[in-house]
Amino acid sequence: MLLTEFFGLFSLSAFLMWGFLMAFLFNVFVYTLDVKRKTTLLLSSFIMMVSYTLSDLVFTWLSIKNSIYLDWAIYDIVTILALIFAHKAIRITTPSFLYLVTGLSINSTFFFCMYLDIYILKNKEPWLFWEVYTYTVNFIDLVMIVVLIIDRDFLGLHKLKNKTINYFKSNDTNKVI
Repeated sequence: MLLTEFFGLFSLSAFLMWGFLMAFLFNVFVYTLDVKRKTTLLLSSFIMMVSYTLSDLVFTWLSIKNSIYLDWAIYDIVTILALIFAHKAIRITTPSFLYLVTGLSINSTFFFCMYLDIYILKNKEPWLFWEVYTYTVNFIDLVMIVVLIIDRDFLGLHKLKNKTINYFKSNDTNKVI
């Protein structure tokens, strides 16, 4: 796990917590300027900041077992549910919402797979999946921080979603003739 060895596990998680805190503070500033007041952006950044702060390694003493990957997967699923609840309450969302839900879904899948690999399958030797996990999860975390700040569809995720929905709508096989 080259990335973890280079930064250290605690400093990397502290950097991500700091990033989500800065995204939240930036969105508080944007909210006070009355730019994006009636959207889920401020609430989403608050939910992400709280989620990443609570799931940090400092708070592992709240864990039921010593299985941090399962805890992180549960934190991400709860965060997704909180984001969906915020979306249902406010109804007006920003481009960041899709990025957050997609990123958290991918991260929770990776966390659960790491839990299975280490705690269920008892694999103790690093292999390719561990490297893919490390880089993917940290990249997605950085993308989520950036999207909370710039609030743009910079990777084309919304375009891909719309093309996929339009494709399935146009190829509906259940049409009544």
